[in-house]
Amino acid sequence: MTDREPPLSAAEREEIIDLYEGLRVTDVVDGLDYSGFWNDLHSVSKEIGPLYRDVDSFSHRVSGFANTHRFLPTNKPRDMPNDLDFETATEWRNDWYGDLSGGPSEVREHDVIVVEAHELDVGIIGSANALAWTADGANGVLTNGGPRDTDELIKQGIPVYSKDINKPIIPGRCEFDAEQIPVNVGGCLIRPGDFIVADGDGVVVVPIEHVDDVADAARREQQADQEMRAELYEKAGLEHDFTLEQPSSRE
Repeated sequence: MTDREPPLSAAEREEIIDLYEGLRVTDVVDGLDYSGFWNDLHSVSKEIGPLYRDVDSFSHRVSGFANTHRFLPTNKPRDMPNDLDFETATEWRNDWYGDLSGGPSEVREHDVIVVEAHELDVGIIGSANALAWTADGANGVLTNGGPRDTDELIKQGIPVYSKDINKPIIPGRCEFDAEQIPVNVGGCLIRPGDFIVADGDGVVVVPIEHVDDVADAARREQQADQEMRAELYEKAGLEHDFTLEQPSSRE
């Protein structure tokens, strides 16, 4: 296969999504091994995992293209008025959001929103902005921080992979730094457009230049695994399920 270089067209992105449909993180990790990446630098830290797991349809699984942005701790004082009430506090909060917060300026179909938020105990991701991103076409969210509104995020069915769960809001605590830049999430370099695969085993990042070769090796590994497990299912008296099927046979 011919590997690709960014920027990718919408058609190329759809093709890659199809290449990785149904592939597990373990398949992709094996695919990286076969492609010469033995150093595990593309595996995100085990500290980062899914906010929820859906064992019936695996809706918590996510794959897509990294849309990166970074938050940093603030060094600005909380310049609140002395006569603080709900209205003035709300105005101050909204000013902070308007001037010092931010997010992806553009979300493309099949993006994974990646937020570097190192050691920030702040709920940068919540039920509202995550839902807005998915409504714009994002497939899920990855962060080395932690979301808030987690009951709503789970209820909304938004795949979120994070290190923590947090409560506080952004104003007075952190500020937006930059977007569409290389970030460090879980000890892994993630560049804008790199391909992310996440499931119950964690998160792996495929450099976009090698996305085809890795997918080919991962698919072969998955097929071998499915054939072996199908025999074991029969031996154990289990009914076959969709984990034994290739994506084309599920339609």
